[in-house]
Amino acid sequence: MTVRTLAATAALLGCFSFPARAQGAPEHTTIDLAGHAVPVVKGGLYDRFRSNPPLSVIQAEAPEVDLSWFRTLPKQRVDMGFESWSPNFYYQTSRVTAIFTADLDTLRQLMPAKVLETVQPLQVWPGRGLVAFTAYAYHYCDNDRYDEIGLSIVTSKPGGANLGPFSLLGQSMSNEFWGYVLKLPVNTELARVRGVVGYNLPKWLTGISYRDEGESVLVEVLDAQTGKTDLTFQARKLSGLSTKPTLVTNRFTNVDRQGRLTTGHTVSRQLRHASSTSADTVDLRLGDGSLSAFMKTLQLGRLVRYEYVPDFQSALYATEPL
Repeated sequence: MTVRTLAATAALLGCFSFPARAQGAPEHTTIDLAGHAVPVVKGGLYDRFRSNPPLSVIQAEAPEVDLSWFRTLPKQRVDMGFESWSPNFYYQTSRVTAIFTADLDTLRQLMPAKVLETVQPLQVWPGRGLVAFTAYAYHYCDNDRYDEIGLSIVTSKPGGANLGPFSLLGQSMSNEFWGYVLKLPVNTELARVRGVVGYNLPKWLTGISYRDEGESVLVEVLDAQTGKTDLTFQARKLSGLSTKPTLVTNRFTNVDRQGRLTTGHTVSRQLRHASSTSADTVDLRLGDGSLSAFMKTLQLGRLVRYEYVPDFQSALYATEPL
């Protein structure tokens, strides 16, 4: 893993990504979501169904998608600051994740006191915790196509002992991971408003590009203020992919607008996936934008684990009091 400053900036990228199943630039219409004027793809899944499309529609539009898992997951109407349905379905998705060591004291300072009373950053060795950097490409989902960058602290589970690497091993064996979300930029306004209002997550709108580069995946994130390239993340496509479907749960703790401790979670069905601990599988380059400046304060260190998941499905559940 290398973390170094960008010497140049790339061309501006559009802030809105296009639906995977559309040809050319889609037409947008504006809807009201929790008092926000939000542009959405006209005739897209969200415009038509507001997070509750019949699976028969998905099957007709994407006959290649296996919907068997989603048929086992009932949806419920929920109030998230706006009326919606939980869980939110992601039918075709890709991601790359790199877990780095980081300065433990800094991680503790970034977490609210109320959260620290319940969970703690995992210490893998003296003075060092863990941060997960994930780039997501949501190719086809209930709220249309978009890309997202997640930066999270790896924590203990509520009520569980913080045994550092042993706790991490336990989470790995159970495929249930806990974290605290630090940053979550997205490239559609629909994803931003839903995340901020519905989940109280630190989302903002900026340009994000997630693209295939032959033997690797290249992710570029623009700075929202300058429009210049802030960071790039190049991740190798790993061979020997497992094709055995694996369920993984990722949970996060948060404090809502009323000051209550809450938790939310996503269950993912990984269809093709592989991992590595080799430092040369990823290349993270930080620039001069706000996200890079924040990440530099974390004092990122060695790569602990890299995950290449080119094909998975997921269900995102509404938050609940913890």
